[in-house]
Amino acid sequence: MPPFAPLFPARQAGPSSRAVLAMLAVLALAGCAAIPSSGPTGSQIRSDLKADTSHLGIRLVEIGSAADLPRPLAPAPVFAPDYTPPPSTELVGVGDVLDIAIYESGITLFGRTPAAVAAGDANLDTGAKAERLPPTRVSDEGGINIPFVGELAVKGRTTAEVERLIRTALRGKSQNPQVLVSIREGLTNSVIIGGDVARPGRLVLPTNQESLTDVIALAGGNRGDIKDVLVRVQRGGAQGEFRLSDIMSDPARDVRIFPADRIALVRAPRSFSVMGAAGKAEQIAFPGPQVSLAEAVALAGGSNPNTGDPRAIFIFRISKGANGEDAPIVYHFNMMRASSYLLAQRFAMTDKDVLYIGNAAANQPTKLVQIVSQLFFPLVALQNVSNF
Repeated sequence: MPPFAPLFPARQAGPSSRAVLAMLAVLALAGCAAIPSSGPTGSQIRSDLKADTSHLGIRLVEIGSAADLPRPLAPAPVFAPDYTPPPSTELVGVGDVLDIAIYESGITLFGRTPAAVAAGDANLDTGAKAERLPPTRVSDEGGINIPFVGELAVKGRTTAEVERLIRTALRGKSQNPQVLVSIREGLTNSVIIGGDVARPGRLVLPTNQESLTDVIALAGGNRGDIKDVLVRVQRGGAQGEFRLSDIMSDPARDVRIFPADRIALVRAPRSFSVMGAAGKAEQIAFPGPQVSLAEAVALAGGSNPNTGDPRAIFIFRISKGANGEDAPIVYHFNMMRASSYLLAQRFAMTDKDVLYIGNAAANQPTKLVQIVSQLFFPLVALQNVSNF
């Protein structure tokens, strides 16, 4: 035996070892494309968007300075600016309920009678007294019925005109009667409010100058979280939608409410979706009225340190074009630049945005090694055991 002969003779690679090596070679040639992944890398996304194979007209915006940030657009007016102002709040309409008081003195039509005066009743009060009629509803024909007078047409008249009309009709029947008319329930000057408010139903506008927040307050206020409340206002054939949190933060958006408007408060929380190599993939509700990109990334758990690429932060958004058509747009942030963290604080997320964190291309070979080790380590161990 040679002095330096190995204790165990060298083993030649058998058929099983050659098969293993062949399979490893096939996997290596297949490359990283077949490795499981949570999504494309940043370079793959940019290449695909520039090629625009989907023909969706997607626009890619690289955020490198404040000038690249999307500008907040002033909301377009929902209702026509030439809307005809409603009539005065004193106008009487069909369905209104009136309070009518008639003041008389001396020999009265509704109270003391001439017989009582002639009898010399000691308890007789010669002062003026008011006769309050029961609540009087304006009929579908626009009239009201007054005792000793009959039917009077009051539709389209002001309360002062109705007072003069009743006083004129009572001449010759009462001594100089005085009449006061007020609208108890003005259906003509009312709105319908429902949904997530404390007191839904019909609401009479006291001054006909109320704004949207005024009407909500008169209805007892909203019951849901203000950031999740969407207000729908239907006026004729037009319908507008307003975020209550936006109105409260910007009084200029507080629209005026007109009679016959229909208002509904609905719960519609805003959210964004997180995908790709983030700390977690899920749908996240807005924690407040406004959420910046920096806050969104933090809520998503940031870029996964094992698989994520902080240079590939994308926000997929469907905006509205000039003609109201869908305008897909993708914003790209490179969070390896310090300035991007400041820009991310000024970038406002919108409802239904998709936050995507790209996969790091440098991690693909590592994944390949891990997969190969998990698949073939048992085979190699078995081969070594069988050779002993």
